[in-house]
Amino acid sequence: MRGSNHLIGLLNFLTFLLSIPILGGGIWLSGRANNTDCLKFLQWPLIIIGVSIMVVSLAGFAGACYRNTFLMYAYLWAMFVIIAVLIGFIIFAYAVTDKGSGHPVANRAYLEYHLDDYSGWLKERVASQTYWEKISSCIRDSKVCWKMGRKIGGVTESADLFYLRKLTPIQSGCCKPPTECGFTYENETLWNTGGGLAGTDADCTNWSNDQTQLCYSCNSCKAGVLGSLKKSWRKVSVVNIIILIILVIVYMVACAAFRHNRRIDNDEPYGETRMEKARPSRIHF
Repeated sequence: MRGSNHLIGLLNFLTFLLSIPILGGGIWLSGRANNTDCLKFLQWPLIIIGVSIMVVSLAGFAGACYRNTFLMYAYLWAMFVIIAVLIGFIIFAYAVTDKGSGHPVANRAYLEYHLDDYSGWLKERVASQTYWEKISSCIRDSKVCWKMGRKIGGVTESADLFYLRKLTPIQSGCCKPPTECGFTYENETLWNTGGGLAGTDADCTNWSNDQTQLCYSCNSCKAGVLGSLKKSWRKVSVVNIIILIILVIVYMVACAAFRHNRRIDNDEPYGETRMEKARPSRIHF
C-alpha cells in the first residue's frame, strides 16, 4: 500500500516544520541564559533535540518517498531514541522546576521569592558559590536592575506606583530588598535603611545601596533566578509535550510504512505473510 509511504512522507515533512519551534525554544532559552536567567547549560539539550528531529525527519521523508528500507530502518531507531530522550528531558525539566513559587506580599502587586521554598539539584547548582559568582555577574552585566528605572514628568515614580508594578522574579529578588526588612523606598534600587534593620531576614544585611551590589548576594536573588527558570521552562515544556505527541503518532505510522516496504522488498502481496507464501494453502493444476 503506497498510501502509508505517502502519509509518512507528509507527516515527516510536518515534523520537520514542527522541529523549528523546538529549536526556536532552545535558542530563546539561550538568549534568556545570556541576558535574563543567566544559567547557560540547560538550553543545549533542547537545541540538540531540535536539530536531531530535523535530520531524522529528512531521513524518514527520503526513506518513505523512495521506499529505501535501510533509511526507514535507521529512521525508526533514531526516532525511537529521540522520543525516549525527549520524554526524559520533559520529565527532567518538570522535576528540577517542580518546587518553589513566589509569595504575595500585603499591599504589593509583585511577588517575593525565598530560597528555602526550592530544593533539589537545580537549587544546589544555583546556590553553589562557584556557579553563583558567574550567575550574579551575568545578572549585573545584563543591567536588569538599571532598566527598572522609571520617571514620570522627569521625576522618579512614587513608592505607591512602584508597589503596583508586576516585577519579574529576578527584579523582585535581586534589585530590591525584601519587604520584611522595612526599608524606605527612595527609588527602584535605592532604599533608606533608617540606620537599623526591621526584619530578621539575612538578606537585610546583604542588601547594599551600592548599585554594583544591590541584592546580588541575597538568597532572594538566587530564588528569583530559580523562579525565572521555572517560568521559562514551563513555557517550553508545553511545546515539547505537543511535539512529543506528534512524534509518537508519526512513529506509529512509520512502523506501518516500514512493514509495507519489507513486503515490497520480499515480493510479498499485501496481506500475505512469508509463511503463507512458502506454504500455499491450495494446489493449482
